Amino acid sequence: MAKLTRRDFGKLTAAGVASAGVTGVAGPAMGEGTPLASLTSIVSRPADLPAPSGHRVVVVGGGWSGLTIAKYLKIHGPELDVVLVERRALFVSHPISGLWLAGMVNLEAITFSYLDAAANNQYAYLNASLIDLDREAKKIYTDQGWLSYDDLVICPGVDYDYASIGVEDPAHEQLLKTRYPAGFVSASEHVTLYNKVRDFKGGVFVLTAPPGIYRCSATPYERACLMASVFKRENIKGKIVLMDSRDEPAVMAEGFLAAFNELYSDFIEYMPSSTIVGVDPQTRTLSTDFDDVTFDDAAIYPRIRGARLLENLGLADPKSAQKEAAIDPMTYNILGEDHVYAAGDCRPMPFSKSGGTASSEGVYLAKLIAARVRGESVPWESPHTLCYSMVNANPAEAIMVDGKYRFDKTTSQWAHFENVANNERDEAKGRKAFEWAEEHFRDMFG
Repeated sequence: MAKLTRRDFGKLTAAGVASAGVTGVAGPAMGEGTPLASLTSIVSRPADLPAPSGHRVVVVGGGWSGLTIAKYLKIHGPELDVVLVERRALFVSHPISGLWLAGMVNLEAITFSYLDAAANNQYAYLNASLIDLDREAKKIYTDQGWLSYDDLVICPGVDYDYASIGVEDPAHEQLLKTRYPAGFVSASEHVTLYNKVRDFKGGVFVLTAPPGIYRCSATPYERACLMASVFKRENIKGKIVLMDSRDEPAVMAEGFLAAFNELYSDFIEYMPSSTIVGVDPQTRTLSTDFDDVTFDDAAIYPRIRGARLLENLGLADPKSAQKEAAIDPMTYNILGEDHVYAAGDCRPMPFSKSGGTASSEGVYLAKLIAARVRGESVPWESPHTLCYSMVNANPAEAIMVDGKYRFDKTTSQWAHFENVANNERDEAKGRKAFEWAEEHFRDMFG
């Protein structure tokens, strides 16, 4: 795999219209500045889909969670009419994007077609952006028209919370998003980061690891290693400064620290306990409680939060520090809703926000929904977090963590279960990293 190749329109809320911009409407029917009359026309007509052939389950969001749920709904309920609604026309994976960053795979290795996924797995794909939801009428409104559902699963992912790093000025936030993107949400961010690494001439390149439960706990550390491998290979006179809010790496600390010290001592400066309280993108300065750090380039990763779409649709938990979905943690139902679910990285449970976790969670949720349609039930299943983190590009060496979760009814707390970390980097785990990716991509798209 080294070269993998309305009810009525009146039901539409102002917040829902606003969410069209939030969710990045970019479909063929709409763009910025679309007149309201045009918007009314779009959402007042049904989407161009065949009439439901049975109990319809609509899945909104085609990331690792949504893709897996759509596929396994058809496996566990072949009679179900499943529709995947996704605003992107092409899937680019965050997991293993670091390998592309280091030149270990090409872009084709992480790029896939939603059309292929839908055709191969017997569900419908609607390239559209969700605008609003009418839970009473059981309809969603998109920029390609409305569609009805019997069950709805929302998998909107996450957004960045720049206020968490002291950035309140919208102009500064925009500068950070465009000049120093984190590289954890959109494909454009990944491409920009790739180009930054290739074009870097030297100096200080800052990476940040945020507090809270963020998307892919290992990635800031893996990314530091893989970027450093490029600097080392290309003789770039630069240093990666990794500013971490924690006292040590969030996962596989021993393995990452060993790689920093043994492989990249001249290229990585690790700064633990560095809580960022301000960023000035114009002077290229990051401020902590103790010091200021200036940089030549950066990928600044603020704290994450549940996608803003959740708030616009009234599905977010107002008590959640990260504005995540208000769901039953065992069934993923939106509280008070028997037929609306939320899954993936917007979940409030303290599971790893990673591709493999979302995938295994998706299998369970699909099984649950299919069983409920038949009037049956299934026991709760823990998501499975299996993560291989590449710490060396040549040879390809990785470390890994493997674990599940359990809920303690006595304390009402979640805990790790059967958690194992292997911090010894080696080529065998490097090969496993490629195999893990191949297996998941084949499962989602094959």
